[in-house]
Amino acid sequence: MSTPVLDVRGLAFAYPDGHQALFGVDLHVHRGERVALLGPNGAGKTTLVLHLNGILTAGRGSVAVSGLPVAKEHLREIRRRVGIVFQDPDDQLFLGTVRQDVAFGPANLGLRGPALERRVMDALERVGMADYVDRPPHHLSYGQRRRVAVATVLAMEPEVLVLDEPSSNLDPASRRELAEILRSLDVTVLMVTHDLPYALELCPRSVVLSEGVLVADRPTFDVLTDDELMAAHRLELPWGFDPRRIDSLPG
Repeated sequence: MSTPVLDVRGLAFAYPDGHQALFGVDLHVHRGERVALLGPNGAGKTTLVLHLNGILTAGRGSVAVSGLPVAKEHLREIRRRVGIVFQDPDDQLFLGTVRQDVAFGPANLGLRGPALERRVMDALERVGMADYVDRPPHHLSYGQRRRVAVATVLAMEPEVLVLDEPSSNLDPASRRELAEILRSLDVTVLMVTHDLPYALELCPRSVVLSEGVLVADRPTFDVLTDDELMAAHRLELPWGFDPRRIDSLPG
């Protein structure tokens, strides 16, 4: 088996106030997988994600990205390899134009001139926003800002794209458009979400985190149709949504 692109082993973490958020989590994600990270509020999902690019440092255990340990001396490269798209796009869009926002990361890595322009336009084309390159982000719709936020991460050419609640606050058309974009990307995806139909649509595999412990790692369909598991960990499907009635599943 190849080296996992994300390799979390025995990860434990407690906050300074003594709250233990993670208890020995093991998670291995291989190149090209799309994995949903599910769990109730307070399960430790955000804490786990913040270890993947070194925002938080493990109390015990280890995290590696394509074999490179997440450690202080590697943080610059780790943060290029693991791109996090936050739930609120306005947390990532803070400059005067879409071009400036998407160029910010690669420019900080030393990219300049035509190479930087190509990187910016390629990232925007991948999310269908190239025509908006000179627009101020605050003039865009929420769904458009979400796509530009994804482009700011893609411009860094990451190996892993981590998405925090990507479908939140999107209208149905924007939700569908983002799903089409995510399916088209040649990048490993870890998607933190409470939107269980979106997880089923996009991620063949799901892991369930509950009270800081990984309690399930299975095909998404199997997770969502395990009534006992779902009830035990406060996971609820939308009213009227039954995965058993869906004819086709993501590949």
